[in-house]
Amino acid sequence: MEFEPVIGLEVHAQLLTQSKIFCSCSTRFGAPPNANTCPVCLGLPGALPVLNRQVVAMAVRAGLALDCRINRESLFARKNYFYPDLPKGYQISQYDRPLASAGRVDMDATSSLAEGAGSPAAPRSFRINRIHLEDDAGKSIHGQGGATEVNLNRTGTPLIEIVTEADFRSSDEAYDFLGFLRRVLLYLGVCDGNMEEGSLRCDANVSIRPVGTEAYGTKTEIKNLNSFRFLRRALDFEIERQKSVLLEGGRIVQETRLWNEQSQSTEPMRSKEEAHDYRYFPEPDLLPLVVSEAWLEELRGSIPELPDARQARFRDDYGFDADLAALLTQTREFADYFEEAARRSQPAKVANWMVGDLTRDLKRDGREISDCPIPPAHLAELVELVESDAISGKIAKEVFSRMYQSGDAPGEIVEREGLRQISSEGELEAIVDRIVKAHGDKVAQYRSGKTGLIGFFVGQVMRETQGQANPQLVNELLRERLKASS
Repeated sequence: MEFEPVIGLEVHAQLLTQSKIFCSCSTRFGAPPNANTCPVCLGLPGALPVLNRQVVAMAVRAGLALDCRINRESLFARKNYFYPDLPKGYQISQYDRPLASAGRVDMDATSSLAEGAGSPAAPRSFRINRIHLEDDAGKSIHGQGGATEVNLNRTGTPLIEIVTEADFRSSDEAYDFLGFLRRVLLYLGVCDGNMEEGSLRCDANVSIRPVGTEAYGTKTEIKNLNSFRFLRRALDFEIERQKSVLLEGGRIVQETRLWNEQSQSTEPMRSKEEAHDYRYFPEPDLLPLVVSEAWLEELRGSIPELPDARQARFRDDYGFDADLAALLTQTREFADYFEEAARRSQPAKVANWMVGDLTRDLKRDGREISDCPIPPAHLAELVELVESDAISGKIAKEVFSRMYQSGDAPGEIVEREGLRQISSEGELEAIVDRIVKAHGDKVAQYRSGKTGLIGFFVGQVMRETQGQANPQLVNELLRERLKASS
């Protein structure tokens, strides 16, 4: 029997606010344990939550970018469960009336740039069931000897949970979607997408069914997948595990499982809760959340050009192929840098420097484009120095390296260090004549048909001029001089 997987995702994205969702405590990552807490986020008696307006704005913008319907009135609810890192004993979330719903994501063949992702074979669409607001729990740190410590700094950090429909039919599709979603959130500036720090986390619901059938099988949930690689591996393992169980005559148990990277397997965590297990009821301390039409339109107007649209424009406006356009639009900041430099110089040349030398050095140093020591104007100036024959391509590589190290403008470096290209025909003719006369044996071999020796003569000229001679002019002069010598 042949099976197909049915996968839905629940993505938790931590919003980039400086304070928590219901209090003014800091959301700064890396603070001393339990330093960023107050009676509200600790759930102490009498402490009342106050909704952070910036949190709502970010959540609405995410909903609009994912083509969701923003519900004019949504409600908060208490989701009751008891963990050591949830001091209130309940999470403030949204249940039957979420902030946004009924969204849709259309992905083309280069929509995802998650590390290691392959380009999908065809455009695909995936539905968003809902986006709701909630506060995060704290973090349990399990130590040796069975001891567990609790850090409540994360308690009350604002989250949006993006819940998809069960539209994915492979781990690759889920992988690509998560990469796409991360790029959109980064473009919006609502989440930093840092999976290692827990800013972006993913749960996956997985079932399988015989090919050609419509009914869903029994699903399992894989919790807290905090990397693209873990998501793909966990889904692939769980799909194969469920196939083996059914083919051996067993049945799938609805449960929550965790991915164990060491054993490369999913492991049972607990039985899967249903909505009634959480005993949802309306949050009595918070009024309904109403988004006015005027505010909604204001937020709609703040949505930037999103990655897929920008990628398409780069193909149309600059004539780039799909792969180059995807690389240049991998982040909003990278695309902004390119366009600022491209306005001052030749876009294709700027793009070559960015996806080559600049990306290499930034990656080597663990830097983002926002930390780049070379301003866009300086990169454009370097391109113009090469195109005007002021410096050679080889010298440009040296100048780029010094720009990256010092932050100085390329023109300053060229003048200060005497790197300007020698393009004077008279000056180069004298050097060429001297080289030709000094190597009569090589001239004779060239005349006898060993024309590959032209490289030897060019090298001699470049050595004498310390690489500053115009290569094209040197080649022309040498060929003419060697021809005349014959």
